[in-house]
Amino acid sequence: MSAKSERVQVNNLAVRFLSVVALALTTVLTSQALEPSSVTSGSINGHEWVDLGLSVKWATCNVSASSPSGYGNYYAWGETSPKSTYDEDNSKTYGKSSYNYDIGGNASTDAARANWGGSWRLPTKAEFEELIDKCTWTWTQQGGHNGYKVIGPSGNSIFLPAAGWRRGTSLYRRGEYGYYWISTPIESYTQYAFNLYFYSSRRDTSWSGRYGGHTVRPVAEF
Repeated sequence: MSAKSERVQVNNLAVRFLSVVALALTTVLTSQALEPSSVTSGSINGHEWVDLGLSVKWATCNVSASSPSGYGNYYAWGETSPKSTYDEDNSKTYGKSSYNYDIGGNASTDAARANWGGSWRLPTKAEFEELIDKCTWTWTQQGGHNGYKVIGPSGNSIFLPAAGWRRGTSLYRRGEYGYYWISTPIESYTQYAFNLYFYSSRRDTSWSGRYGGHTVRPVAEF
């Protein structure tokens, strides 16, 4: 083989090698660009959230709770402060058509926004239904409280304690049932609003009187 032929062969090999390196580098950079964000948790106004792989960020605690297993305070629908008695007479929204709108994000009616600020708000009915349909629910105990560990498509989880509910001056079925307010009203019945309810063998969205005291688990937009 002549010296000229050897040089041509070396040059061809060098070109092929550089092409392979360039292709490999392009593949790596492209995969990194397409890779979803690795941020799966954070905080808003000092309150922690987790990415369950759903359409919104879910808070890790109830409003006014100091830990994920804490019950937190109880709120009537459309009200932002707890009280000693929960009944029709002292309800802000019961039987009033002027509150027949989605109250999420309204600081005067949304306990999540009023107490936590930022972009926190009550979940919608659709968001709780997504939580039910797309997550794995396991009845368990955390921090000495019964409730559900809810594992999302991302593998991350939250705990929803079975805090019961308040009516009149009484607290009912704590440790057995969970009732969480939804921002969505039942427009055809001004006495009621939607909620999430659960016990050890069932979880679903339902409705109850707006005057009742339920717990609140906030969400926030991505």
